Amino acid sequence: MSLAPRMELRQGQSLVMTPQLLQAIKLLQLSHLDLVAYVDAELERNPLLERDESSEGAGAGAEDDARDETRDGSRDGTRDDAADSHAASDDSGIATEGAPDPWLASDMAPERSTIESALDTSLENVFQNENPGEAPITGGDEFALSQGMWSGVGSGGSFEDDEGMERNLTREATLRDHLIGQLDLAVTDPHARLIGQFIIDAIDEAGYLIESIEAIADRLSVAPSQVASVLAVVQGFEPTGIGARDLAECLALQLRERNRYDPCMEALLAHLDLLAKRDLAALRRLCGVDEADLAEMIAELRALDPKPGRVFGGAPAEILIPDVFVRAAPDGTWLVDLNPQTLPRVLMNQSYYARVSAAARTEAEKAYVGECLQNAHWLTRSLDQRARTIVKVASEIVRQQDAFFAHGVAGLRPLNLKTVADAIGMHESTVSRVTSNKSIGTSRGTFEMKYFFTAAIPGSAGEDAHSAEAVRHRIRQMIDQEDPKRVLSDDAIVKALQAQGVDIARRTVAKYRESLRIPSSIERRRQKAG
Repeated sequence: MSLAPRMELRQGQSLVMTPQLLQAIKLLQLSHLDLVAYVDAELERNPLLERDESSEGAGAGAEDDARDETRDGSRDGTRDDAADSHAASDDSGIATEGAPDPWLASDMAPERSTIESALDTSLENVFQNENPGEAPITGGDEFALSQGMWSGVGSGGSFEDDEGMERNLTREATLRDHLIGQLDLAVTDPHARLIGQFIIDAIDEAGYLIESIEAIADRLSVAPSQVASVLAVVQGFEPTGIGARDLAECLALQLRERNRYDPCMEALLAHLDLLAKRDLAALRRLCGVDEADLAEMIAELRALDPKPGRVFGGAPAEILIPDVFVRAAPDGTWLVDLNPQTLPRVLMNQSYYARVSAAARTEAEKAYVGECLQNAHWLTRSLDQRARTIVKVASEIVRQQDAFFAHGVAGLRPLNLKTVADAIGMHESTVSRVTSNKSIGTSRGTFEMKYFFTAAIPGSAGEDAHSAEAVRHRIRQMIDQEDPKRVLSDDAIVKALQAQGVDIARRTVAKYRESLRIPSSIERRRQKAG
């Protein structure tokens, strides 16, 4: 067998992911906020793209037409000398820039003398400050004001440029700003103030110190005792309980301020785990109090604030904006509409492309214009295809979960991606990308699209399968409606569900109950007995 170079011709098939296809897949799984950011970046990068503002009204459309005419060059240089002459005088006779003062005109002499006699002074004294440039402000040194300070008032001067006052008035006070202000008043030593700033930076939104004293001391290369002494000062700031390292210390700081931190309270705070389990007998024994005193102590703890930092708020709550709206139709079906606020609209400026392509001289310029044109066409088509795909997937989800929109969570059916993909003729990966970071607005609230895909729990005696979310909802309803004297155990819930045709195991009930943050039957019995 000889080894020699040779040429061969082979024919085969392969799937190639073009850059445009990759970007289309990326657009499909973006949330509306990420999509807006992506489109804004494309608008800045591509000169042929412009935002569609036709939905803003007829006035906006007229302005767009005017901008288009200016962009096309049909109205360049249309401002003539008539506009300049109008700046000097207009038909109303009001003095404008460059016109003589009408008060000094000769035909105004009789009226001027009458006005001066009525005012008992000359008109120059009355209107001497009408033009600040001609009559500067004068006065004593104690009332002297800068001419530059007042020259911009009403015309975008220093008051509009100085944003410090407005920023301080409109900005919401944060917990850190509140604590730093108290630190500046309480601590004068610069080293201690620096330690206090590091301590305040280590306090979370709830008001707890999330970093240990040793870690802060090691970071600042100081003794832990110095950090502990400054921490004691910070813990005396408002709101009370700030800077605590755990819940017990937070409550203890608030009890000390109320002068209610005695040995019994100290023992109660040391055994908060027993209080969470409602083991009142053990607490009475450890605290050395009777039942009435223990109830009073627990009531005092409930009056305290376990998160003192929350009064200053935290990060702004993100509102879940639906991508699709579902509403009932008169014939009993459901209508699926896209939310126009979550769908950015872009257009390609054909007239600008014609002018730029005609003015292109070099091959590099022509290639750049062609690339911009191709990207603009691709983006507009991709946005349209994305909208159509979202509506298609959402419509199938609504069709599959029709009982949910009519009867609530109890009507949810088991549903997976393959069922939807087979019904609409798409791949499962496409349906997964469409349902990621998307939500549906209904009359029952706003739900993520992933919420409607639930696992199936088999039905007993050959009945249809049940949705896991619907079963979880039944468990919550049964526990909410249980008799305080006959608390349902997990075994009792299993028997009740099996009677309703749900074949479920005890461990599954326990898992669903824990996911709902519902305590066990023993803890619920203690809570309802207390």
